[in-house]
Amino acid sequence: MSRIVALCFLLLAAVLGFLHIDSRPVWAPFVVPAFPQTEEVADETVTTTPKTKAPSKAIAPASQANWLPDTGAPSVHAASLIVLKDGAVRAFWFAGSREGAADVSIYSSVYDSHSANWSAPTVVMDRVSAEKGLLRYIAKLGNPVPSRLPDGRLQLFFVTVSIGGWAGSSISAITSDDEGLTWSHPQRLIASPLLNLSTLVKSPSVSFTDGSLGLPAYHEWVGRFGEFLRVDAGRVIDKRRMSSGRSAIQPLMFVNDAQDASAYFRQTRSSGLPKQIPVGSTQNAGQNWQQSEDLAIANPNSAVAGVTLKNGARILALNNIEYGRHRLVLMMSSTKSGQWQTVEVLEDDEALPDAQRKEFSYPYMITVDGDDAHLAYTWDRKKIRHRYFSGAWLKQALNKVQTQELEVQRSEAQQ
Repeated sequence: MSRIVALCFLLLAAVLGFLHIDSRPVWAPFVVPAFPQTEEVADETVTTTPKTKAPSKAIAPASQANWLPDTGAPSVHAASLIVLKDGAVRAFWFAGSREGAADVSIYSSVYDSHSANWSAPTVVMDRVSAEKGLLRYIAKLGNPVPSRLPDGRLQLFFVTVSIGGWAGSSISAITSDDEGLTWSHPQRLIASPLLNLSTLVKSPSVSFTDGSLGLPAYHEWVGRFGEFLRVDAGRVIDKRRMSSGRSAIQPLMFVNDAQDASAYFRQTRSSGLPKQIPVGSTQNAGQNWQQSEDLAIANPNSAVAGVTLKNGARILALNNIEYGRHRLVLMMSSTKSGQWQTVEVLEDDEALPDAQRKEFSYPYMITVDGDDAHLAYTWDRKKIRHRYFSGAWLKQALNKVQTQELEVQRSEAQQ
């Protein structure tokens, strides 16, 4: 009897977590990412702002690569990035004896673009500090995801688990008034009534015009699916389901305009089903989501990352194979066709025996000015790799993509 009562209680909690409540706040439009206006003149980009003598800046002929600083821990994972007010980039990741271990801490470091070096790592949050701040037992933590609040402060979401595996997760958040030098006490987000379990984060947030944040999240307990949390002043004020069933988690969002956005998911499909990237879309700023046709790119149950550039081109970093995580590539789509092409093979152990292949996974990508891109990803669970792609490099890559598309169009027209 007690088991039946417990099961009924769990089912009630799950149902209540997905109910739409009529008293929810009015939904606001998306903030469309804005970059300094430019105009194309004779294949040269000229800013429309008054001309001033800018400091000389070296143009990288190729992508640059380095490593996030070593913490001394044997296992590292789940790096994320955010742009600071001075244009530097701050990274977050977790490290410990293994994923989910009690000694895991969340670390941070800042990248200086002038020296191309990362600062010494600092501990942002550990299990003991999380317990003291949240006043509850914490077994493990992970998946740090930074965001920028409307008042300019940094906010860091991270996952905590009190009992069980990652399916028993909840989201907590801390804020910083000094760009990540010091942090507030953690606050737990209440994403669902009663149990508030199995809510995780992985991808960057988006902004609404009313100052609230849209946080792509996902559920791993009663099914595996994406969720879209609307967060205001550290409180979840609304939640909408982004996908269904047990096949799509860790949504990556692309905002197209004030109402329209798309989401690319990590697929968790059973054998026999397509190992491609599930896609969802919304036409009312995230209130409702519809399943779209798969992106016909291989995906081996692994996260994807991406950004939209100022010129409208989009970039994806992902494992473009059906099984394993031993190959990681950078793909790009032009503004016209929307077709994805590989522009850089970042890592590839395909030629090695299975036992010697390393894991390259959990990519996270941002752009500082809309022209460049910073990418961080897990390298064999031992290091975090950082790659920088300059505006010149990405422009050259886009030209190649567009040229290939024209060649395909000419070939098709001649047939």
